[in-house]
Amino acid sequence: MRLLPGFVVIVAVMPTICLTDRQNRSTDVSNSQISPFAGVPGVPGSPGRNGVPGRDGRDGIKGDNGMKGEKGERGHAGVSGIRGPSGGKGNNGLPGEAGSKGNAGKTGPRGPLGTKGNEGRKGEKGEKGVTGEVEKWNWKQCVWDREDSKNSGLLQNCGFKKHNNSSALRVAYAGNLRVRCNSGTCCSRWYFTFNGQECRGPMTIEGILYGNTANDNPLRHRHIEGYCENIPAGDVTIGFNVGKCRYTSTTYDAYTGWESVSRIMVQEAPPPQQ
Repeated sequence: MRLLPGFVVIVAVMPTICLTDRQNRSTDVSNSQISPFAGVPGVPGSPGRNGVPGRDGRDGIKGDNGMKGEKGERGHAGVSGIRGPSGGKGNNGLPGEAGSKGNAGKTGPRGPLGTKGNEGRKGEKGEKGVTGEVEKWNWKQCVWDREDSKNSGLLQNCGFKKHNNSSALRVAYAGNLRVRCNSGTCCSRWYFTFNGQECRGPMTIEGILYGNTANDNPLRHRHIEGYCENIPAGDVTIGFNVGKCRYTSTTYDAYTGWESVSRIMVQEAPPPQQ
């Protein structure tokens, strides 16, 4: 095959350029190995397989501590742990302040009767007290419904409890009385006794009826009343009696309680004024 002259010149120059380049890259290649007729470099081949990994290098020197990081957010509370054993008894604390007074409790049941104590010493005589008043309402009445034609003697008794030595007794009779004259004049007397005796403090308590008309029968309601002093305290028997008048020597036709109720009224009264 013929080559054009121009083509020969291009081939003659190229080896020189390549030679120069290879010489610049390596001085280890011999000039005798370079052919003046070398061809164009071929296409690069495919990369080869990776080699076997080498061994790990030795640990390096420990570096300095880094800067302290920022505080993180608070984590969630953990699960409560198991209760530990009880601790030993502590020392007594200081006494607290006294509390406010509570309400009074209910009265408890009555206790058993105690034994009798020894007799105490006799006390000194006290001062004389102020004279008190006799109770005003110690009173009584004795009532009967009976007619009595007796001319002399006891008609009715009435018992009474007197409380005070210095008091007086107020007595009264209320009922029907009469005296009748058979001829001329007549007189009958009704009076009170205290334990069988007429009053002497100050005088008797009595009432009389006088008549001067024959066969006159004056049946009327009568009232006899008075106070008697100097009667000791205690039981007193008050009697209502009938008899002759003081200045006559005989009794007359007396009558007590005709068709009506008779009564004796008794009351303990304070002593009189001085």
